[in-house]
Amino acid sequence: MEAWITPVTKQCLVTAGVAMNVGQFGLVMSFTAVLLPQLRRRDSTIPIDETSGSWIAAVPGFALVLGNFIVPSIMGKYGRKIANIISVVIVVIGWLSIIASENVPALLIARLLQGLSMGMSTSLGPILIGEYTSPKHRGPFLSTMGLSMSVMTLIVHTLGLYLSWETTAIVCAVISFIDLIIVFFSPESPSWLADQGRYEECEKVFHWLRGDFEEENELKRMIETSQLARESKTEANIAETSFGNRLKRDFVYFNQTIRKKEFYKPIFIVIHMYMIAHWGGINLLSAYTLDTFHYVLGDTKYNTLMVITLDIQRIISNTAAIFIMRRVKRRKMLFVTVIVNILALAGTGVYSYAKMHGLLAYDSIIFGAILIHIHTCSVVTGSLPLPMVISGEIFPMKYRSLAGGISALFYSLNFFLTVKTVLFLFRTVQFYGAYFIYAAVLTYCLIIAWKFLPETKDRTLQDIEEEFKGNRSPEDLKSAQSLKSLNGTSA
Repeated sequence: MEAWITPVTKQCLVTAGVAMNVGQFGLVMSFTAVLLPQLRRRDSTIPIDETSGSWIAAVPGFALVLGNFIVPSIMGKYGRKIANIISVVIVVIGWLSIIASENVPALLIARLLQGLSMGMSTSLGPILIGEYTSPKHRGPFLSTMGLSMSVMTLIVHTLGLYLSWETTAIVCAVISFIDLIIVFFSPESPSWLADQGRYEECEKVFHWLRGDFEEENELKRMIETSQLARESKTEANIAETSFGNRLKRDFVYFNQTIRKKEFYKPIFIVIHMYMIAHWGGINLLSAYTLDTFHYVLGDTKYNTLMVITLDIQRIISNTAAIFIMRRVKRRKMLFVTVIVNILALAGTGVYSYAKMHGLLAYDSIIFGAILIHIHTCSVVTGSLPLPMVISGEIFPMKYRSLAGGISALFYSLNFFLTVKTVLFLFRTVQFYGAYFIYAAVLTYCLIIAWKFLPETKDRTLQDIEEEFKGNRSPEDLKSAQSLKSLNGTSA
């Protein structure tokens, strides 16, 4: 029995709980492609127009911001596990609220709850998996978040072809409840336990996840770093007991912190990584699937077949990405897949423009289908999972909660912008114009990545942190104080 219960097996288990929670993004977004077409029917019990439909699709973006704001405090003060449990509970309530909805306002409230959960999970997921898993397995484990999104998307799209949106929502609620069980029985993050000074528990959980002997150096460095930070914070608290002094100290320290490159540089990089994740076109492919088919393929009877084959291809591409990530450097994989993504967006834009203006000497549905599949493959192989992977690797431990929360605000902003503006762009600059804009944004982000993104494959989180810090002495490290006193959180 115990022969197969290895550290890798345990890491698979805890990663599954986190990845399923982040995969709620796939459930929530793809549910829009099921919900809106059914609500547009004349016999719908909840009639909608284009405006209300766009708000139903995009309103989770508002709550995403709130989720980004509150999750650093929760996962810093109460732990990563508690934050993960709260996130899953909220999304379960959101699905139950959708099932009970009888009008548009009720649907909007339910979608807000889902967005709140998504905001928490997108901030927490990469951090938690990065802290749970071994450096040599961290990339593939982090990429399971993208795979989870693809699997969830296939489930919802398939169910939506044959079932009502209410029944589909019931299935989604069951999936979320299963995830809640997995998360409940997962351990706390060893990094958070170390940050709290609970070193015996930290060692116990670390050995349970990683084995008894294999990665002792990482554990030792984690505890030593935490001890230095806690000692300096204790000394500061003793020296400055009044509220005014502590407030002044916190202001000075925050002003100093935001100037440190190990704080702002990872945030700057991840902001652009999140732009790649959304402007690569994933929201077009998930939330406006049939609209994309209409502009690229025309009015065809093969839409059902395209939905299924596209979602299956997403899963295959995501699975391939996990194995490729074990062998290929992060930077190389990012550049190759995003360049293909840019070419697919530009190629699809040119094709749809020529199709719309009758410039094609010969046209076949197969051309459009190939373009859509190339676009999807490039997104789910690199543009979507790699930003998640990188965001789980480059934040320093001391600032991980706050930096992750700040970066996730831009994740939410890009999510909202790409979802809310789709129909507006289709009306103003046309479908091909929207694709050209997406390609331009990706090109800009790739230039930023080329200039600033370090290689992170097979490196410990502590090594990556030291690269951002540069040459810093132990005394400099000890003098740094925790941001916990600013907002009640710890990194």
